[in-house]
Amino acid sequence: MMTTVEILPPTILQRKAIVYVRQSSPGQVENNPESRRRQYELVDVARHRGFRTVEVIDDDLGRSASGMVARPGFEKLVAALCAGEVGAVLCFDASRLARNGRDWHHLLELCGLVEARVIDLDGVYNPCLPNDRLLLGMKGSISEFELGIIRARMLDAARAKAKRGELRISVPIGYVWHRDYGLGFDPDLRLQQAIRTIFERFRILGSARQTHLSLAAEGMFFPRPSDGKRLTSFEWQPVRYRNVIGLLKNPFYAGAHAYGKSEKRITVVDGRARKTYGHGKAFDDWEVLIREHHEGYIDWAVFERNQASLACNAYGRSGGQKSGRGGRALLSGMLTCGRCGRGLAVVYVGLTLGELVRNPTKLSALPI
Repeated sequence: MMTTVEILPPTILQRKAIVYVRQSSPGQVENNPESRRRQYELVDVARHRGFRTVEVIDDDLGRSASGMVARPGFEKLVAALCAGEVGAVLCFDASRLARNGRDWHHLLELCGLVEARVIDLDGVYNPCLPNDRLLLGMKGSISEFELGIIRARMLDAARAKAKRGELRISVPIGYVWHRDYGLGFDPDLRLQQAIRTIFERFRILGSARQTHLSLAAEGMFFPRPSDGKRLTSFEWQPVRYRNVIGLLKNPFYAGAHAYGKSEKRITVVDGRARKTYGHGKAFDDWEVLIREHHEGYIDWAVFERNQASLACNAYGRSGGQKSGRGGRALLSGMLTCGRCGRGLAVVYVGLTLGELVRNPTKLSALPI
């Protein structure tokens, strides 16, 4: 039975005790030192229980235990259990070890096989005993359920504030949050002028690439954040294509407050679920879109017109258009296949220039 004063068998005490330390995010590691300190204090608990050898595994600081990210520290713990080196695993609570049923029950299974104990602030558990195993299973289920509840509440609260236009999201270059009067243009007039120049040049040329080439030829500089995501200090560097396309595709510059523009996708890699973020949604699938939410560098009609131009310029799309890329070829870059509608490109099938001159029939136009 589990008890807070259980005397552990000598065969267990001859092995080492492992103290598993984890915090879920880098923000917690930076801002919540008390939680980390209390977890490290479990070393004293292990020595008080009679263990002479105590190892601390803290490789997973800043990593979630939801099962969606790799945890080298947890894998090291599992390897030590499989080798029969561990007499007890100490954790602050069940949520430190795992927030998903697979990892939690796999750990309990291994502890039961080698007769290792699980120790937390409530006492000592023997996974070989049915009652202790049941209690540990309940703790793991509660930990997993708690994570789901916390995540759901956070997302619902953020979505509700976004629908009211009150969600304070990070703003792109050219905007700042003012302490006194809220969201507004960045007071740096040079920065404002750089953004307006890009929009004006695109209005004239109608192509993001040509806009970039034109501005780069003029030696234009564009600010690049030098402090990560804080966007409070910048370094002026030669304008890049991604600066141009980022401005043109961002509805924030049209005075719109948008939320839920991208989604996460889950794939199974090596038997584990893996999340990837930043997959853009179709315009109609955005969760929240509030027009005229704030002052924009362009109005919404101009933004929609820009998106239509960018879509037409997309290379190789059926029904799209593509201007010529230069050269003497007739209708270069504008020919399309009569069946599928995709763009045609001139392909030289492994021939040298001399062979092509001697046998021009080898020149073929193939769909790309």
